Formats: sequence, C-alpha cells, structure tokens
Amino acid sequence: MSNLALFLKKNKIEKKNTFYAATKSLCDENGKPLEWEIRPISTRQNDAIRDKCTIEVQITGKPGQYRQKINTSKYVAELLAASVVFPDLNDKTLQDSYGVMSPTDLLQEMIDSPSEYNDFAAFVQDFSGFDVDFNDEVREAKN
Repeated sequence: MSNLALFLKKNKIEKKNTFYAATKSLCDENGKPLEWEIRPISTRQNDAIRDKCTIEVQITGKPGQYRQKINTSKYVAELLAASVVFPDLNDKTLQDSYGVMSPTDLLQEMIDSPSEYNDFAAFVQDFSGFDVDFNDEVREAKN
C-alpha cells in the first residue's frame, strides 16, 4: 500500500549548500584557497537557464524551418553563476574590481584558468545531480 502523505513537501529532503575552492589564485592570508558557497541548481532554475541560452537556427536549405540550438558555453556560464551563493557575483564593487558588468563575466575573470573553470563546472554538475558531463559540453561548445 502506498501512503500519499509521504510525498508531501514537508517530507522532502532539501539538499544543503556546500563549499568549494574554485580557484587557487584567490587565497586567504595563510595561502589557503578561498572556499565559495555553492547551491544546488533546481530543475526549474535549470529549465529557465536552458531557455535563456536556446536560440532558433534556420535549417540550411529549408526556408522558414528552424531548429533549436543551445549556446553551450553561455549555458555553462549561466549555470555556474547561478550556483554561486558567495562571493556575490552581482556585487558591483566586486564586478568593478575586475572591470566587468555581469556575474558570468566576473566568474570567468575570477576563475581564469581553463582547467579550474572546467573542474568547477564538473563539481557543480556532480553537486546538482546532472548526468551529462559539463566538460563534454564545454568541449562541444569549443568545437
């Protein structure tokens, strides 16, 4: 027998935020890399980000027919930026210090090592429960 009450939201286990040192280039006074607070991405947030990064591309040789294409680099950047709780990537002072005007640009300036950026993408992927490897998406976007 099933008990519908077990499916109520009050019984849902909420995943807590975690911490991750996203880059070795930002350290505390002892030389230890700073830990960033990371939140899991929900299905709803992921859908909104994916929709934001999807464009219509005309099918070659078929006037008036289009297909959807995800800008993978933009998708990964938006997903990573959405996952960062601290530091606040929307903070104007922080953005100004790096000479950027958006959270995604700030993230790419703060984590300017491609390998660290890819490692961070993989971490967010694992933490949020994605099956698709972000590193594969990043490589696909670069090709």
